Amino acid sequence: MSARNVGSTARRVLDQLRHDPRTLALVLLVPCVLMTLLRFVYEGRPRVFDAAGAPLLTLFPLITMFLVTSVSLLRERTTGTLERLLTTPLAKLELLLGYGLAFGLLAVAQVGIAVAVSLGPLGLHVAASRFVLALLCVAVALLGMGLGLLASAFARNEFQVVQFFPAAITPQMLLCGLLTPRQHMQSALRTISDLLPMSYAVDGVHHLSREARIGGALWLDFGVVVAFAAVAIGLGAVTLRRRTE
Repeated sequence: MSARNVGSTARRVLDQLRHDPRTLALVLLVPCVLMTLLRFVYEGRPRVFDAAGAPLLTLFPLITMFLVTSVSLLRERTTGTLERLLTTPLAKLELLLGYGLAFGLLAVAQVGIAVAVSLGPLGLHVAASRFVLALLCVAVALLGMGLGLLASAFARNEFQVVQFFPAAITPQMLLCGLLTPRQHMQSALRTISDLLPMSYAVDGVHHLSREARIGGALWLDFGVVVAFAAVAIGLGAVTLRRRTE
């Protein structure tokens, strides 16, 4: 494996993103706008804003990384770019690591801006360190990247990528404990939620919101999210095709 090939792939992807201001606005600015809107919705009710705002910070990187990764990889295949790249000395692992590095840096920027704005001017309060909160959000972003990579392997066009969104993301949004505590769900729904990675991300955020001390339960939730992200990226790598027929 060549670090130079990985770096050149990451630079190419970042250069493409730099010339796509709408995508950058979607990734970097929209989460801040939505958090600001939520802050005004709960004007005068800071505790409600804290309870709702912190879990939402984990949803933004999941959604945006899923969409950006899946559409970008699909576009590479449909235009023949991916096929040309894989006929060069560039290995598939180097290609994926380059994409991961580029989108990982984008995710760090998104999370850093969203956390800074939310915990700063908007007054969102979490008991634990904001650095740990940002670390958990970055792990969720990697999960979104892996799911997006996996979805792109089964889509023939960008419209089909969007169709995968309600199947891959919406159930997690409904069952992760964002709308109602998971312990209040019916047993069947609770069992399904235990199998979804976002359930552990939201549980981790709840720990951060309530406890200043970072305990074993939080690290367990963080580890589960990272494990799901690694599996999703691995499956996406296995199913990565050169082009769309």
